[in-house]
Amino acid sequence: MPVKTYRPLTPTLRYKTTSSKDQVTSDLPFKPLTKSKKKITGRNNRGVITVRHRGGAHRRCYRIIDFKRDKIDIPGVVETVEYDPNRSAYIALVKYTDGERRYILATANMKPGMRVISGNEAEIAEGNCLPLRSIPLGTQIHNIELQEKRGGQIARSAGAYAEIVAKENAMVQLKFPSSEVRNVRENCRGTIGQVSNAEHMNVSIGSAGRKRRRGIRPTVRGVAMNPIDHPMGGGEGKASGGGHPVSPWGQKSKGLKTRNPRKTSSKYIVRRRTK
Repeated sequence: MPVKTYRPLTPTLRYKTTSSKDQVTSDLPFKPLTKSKKKITGRNNRGVITVRHRGGAHRRCYRIIDFKRDKIDIPGVVETVEYDPNRSAYIALVKYTDGERRYILATANMKPGMRVISGNEAEIAEGNCLPLRSIPLGTQIHNIELQEKRGGQIARSAGAYAEIVAKENAMVQLKFPSSEVRNVRENCRGTIGQVSNAEHMNVSIGSAGRKRRRGIRPTVRGVAMNPIDHPMGGGEGKASGGGHPVSPWGQKSKGLKTRNPRKTSSKYIVRRRTK
């Protein structure tokens, strides 16, 4: 799916690019599967800012996505492929034979009329959901569970996928594009195929206003602040801080490993990602 560019009629359009949305077939969401969404302003329940540079986003409705894919052995047909403002991937509206409709993550080649099903003995075809033990080696999957019946938790963003590389001792080894290899229990479920909108990573925002509509406010460099506001602030003339880049609270911001070494899920990581 190519990235759409614009004629440079203004300085902004010279650099601005967008997704072509060739795969999208509907402009309006299915209302029964939407609900109101409170704006994210980066504040906690006491009104204190805990995440900086958030607020002022465009109003959105949240689309209720079926990450569990628990309509077992009930076939469905894709009705539409839609844009979702709450995520980088596209979503697909599926109508099942019992009349129920649900949103799922759209795969790279998903189109209206395509049949999907979730089950232990489902066909190995794009969009179908199966336990990892039933999926052959070398298959690309997404929306992968880490705990049974909890719903997919990894490989859900645009263009994401994992590849099944080995099976042993009731565990399945998954290799990610980052080269990380992780063990997942064989009874956990995954969906065949790569997530749609893989060109999302190549889109250039191009303008400040477009950034604001996404809910991201301006960011001031630490070296441009006063010493009272940031550890890297102050100094005569232009100064780059003179030390290692840090956050406003003094934590190193480049290369410091912040993962807890005693985290329980570390035992499932066979090989960590490398640069």
